[in-house]
Amino acid sequence: MPNVVVVGTQWGDEGKGKVVDLYAENADVVARFQGGNNAGHTLVVDGKKTVLHLIPSGILHNNKICIIGNGVVIDPDILIQEIESLHSRGLFPSNTKLYISENAHVIMPYHKRIDTAREGLKKIGTTGRGIGPAYEDKVSRQGIRVSDILDEAIFREKLQRRLKETNFMLTQYFHEEPLNEEEILERYLGYAKYFKPYVADTSLIMAKEMRMGKKILFEGAQGSHLDIDHGTYPYVTSSNTVSGNASCGTGVGPLAIHAVIGICKAYTTRVGEGPFPTELNDEFGEQMQVIGNEFGATTGRKRRCGWLDLVLVRQSMRVSGITGLALTKLDVLRGIEKIKICVAYNLRGEEFTESLPSRPDLLAQCEPVYEEMDGWTEDITTARTIDDLPKNARRYVERLEILANAPCVIISVDASREGTIVMKNPFERS
Repeated sequence: MPNVVVVGTQWGDEGKGKVVDLYAENADVVARFQGGNNAGHTLVVDGKKTVLHLIPSGILHNNKICIIGNGVVIDPDILIQEIESLHSRGLFPSNTKLYISENAHVIMPYHKRIDTAREGLKKIGTTGRGIGPAYEDKVSRQGIRVSDILDEAIFREKLQRRLKETNFMLTQYFHEEPLNEEEILERYLGYAKYFKPYVADTSLIMAKEMRMGKKILFEGAQGSHLDIDHGTYPYVTSSNTVSGNASCGTGVGPLAIHAVIGICKAYTTRVGEGPFPTELNDEFGEQMQVIGNEFGATTGRKRRCGWLDLVLVRQSMRVSGITGLALTKLDVLRGIEKIKICVAYNLRGEEFTESLPSRPDLLAQCEPVYEEMDGWTEDITTARTIDDLPKNARRYVERLEILANAPCVIISVDASREGTIVMKNPFERS
């Protein structure tokens, strides 16, 4: 059966939560493959908003298997809060199972302290959640995994060794107070008792499900241009956000992936620092921010807004092998007389159409080359087929498909599940 990866094509906040929630209806397993609680997926079901930071969006559906993969870094306190909140609101179906990879790394208190201390020295837009330092420890083979905190002796030995170095850094370099080993040990052993029923070899679970013909939906966080390798470095996250990491971050082979859906907002947003060629600091940017409710689900920070950037999207399509686009927040553009699409960058006479300059200082100097299209004034939030859209909205979608050289498989016209036009289901092979 087909397995599908969902990734963002921009700088995150494209609306992946809604699309994953929609596709979860067709999937048997929903697996989160990277990131941490520095990203939030917002879902609106029956008019009620739910924000998930670690648990896959498929948790709101009956009879699913939800997996937090080995590529995710987990803040135990946040994860417990999410589980308890879902239970208290009746949103954790009794026949839906949640599993946590035993190989996922754990965010420790010193990761957060180091993260915020560094941001105070040099701003790159981190959320201060400890994500970057946790991934650093993973790569330097000093990390603490979920399986480690289940064994008190192993956990104590690893914590002692790591805390010796991190306390030295906190006190001598950042001039902050050290952390107490026993306090951390006691708290995390409490987390371990809570998590034990959820911990498993999730790679093996997924392999067994695929052998039975079950369908897998792979859920990423952030966007392609926040990828540690392929994004606008150093203004990026600390993991690989592109589709290839769906394999590495869950423990399945790449041949298990049959389709990659790229989520593309009808305009562009960015939160935090970093170059943004199509950014608007005018009435149109303000309209996108206000009507689109462009405030971070995790931090509440205002998102910077600008015209749709097809150079960004084309690069994302290449590096992730995107087979179809899900266009979100088309309704936010209503009432703009002339809508612009960036089709290229000009940098001192050199044109970029399919990739970004790798250096942020050069990207900041790029001048966007725009196409202009007529907008629309009609309310599109009740549209359920492509023919329900006004003529100029359809032209905008059609032009995007031509410029991106990919079909739109979904068009989102408001935040609810129902406010969606579905042209093709990637779980149905043609």
